Amino acid sequence: MRIAATDIPGNLKVPYGLAMIKGVGYNLALALCRLLGIDPDKRIGFLTDAEIARLEEAIKNPKAVGIPSWMLNRRKDYETGKDMHLVGADLIYYVRRDIEREKRIKSWRGIRHALGLKVRGQKTSRTGRLGVTVGVSKRR
Repeated sequence: MRIAATDIPGNLKVPYGLAMIKGVGYNLALALCRLLGIDPDKRIGFLTDAEIARLEEAIKNPKAVGIPSWMLNRRKDYETGKDMHLVGADLIYYVRRDIEREKRIKSWRGIRHALGLKVRGQKTSRTGRLGVTVGVSKRR
């Protein structure tokens, strides 16, 4: 089955199959099923063409079917200020563009990204090391 430019095995239940789409999680998939009246226990392979079309439209524009704005993955977009929900290649493109913008303005997060270090405040003394592993040498 192909939904939102993603191949999904037909033997999966609908919420788990939709969660395979980048940008759609299990909770959003379950909410879409409930709002569209699709049985969550149904297998993806048994969906009708009309149900698949409704799912695709709902994934493109979740606010139109009643998904609250706090469930969207891009609220208050940097350029437009609108709440959006991105899936697939669009999500990857926007994330990469945000990182490049932070590098360009030399924010703290941008500098950390540029140096290849941890960005979200994790410890760096013992984790996230690259290259040859350095162990402790035991004395004889």
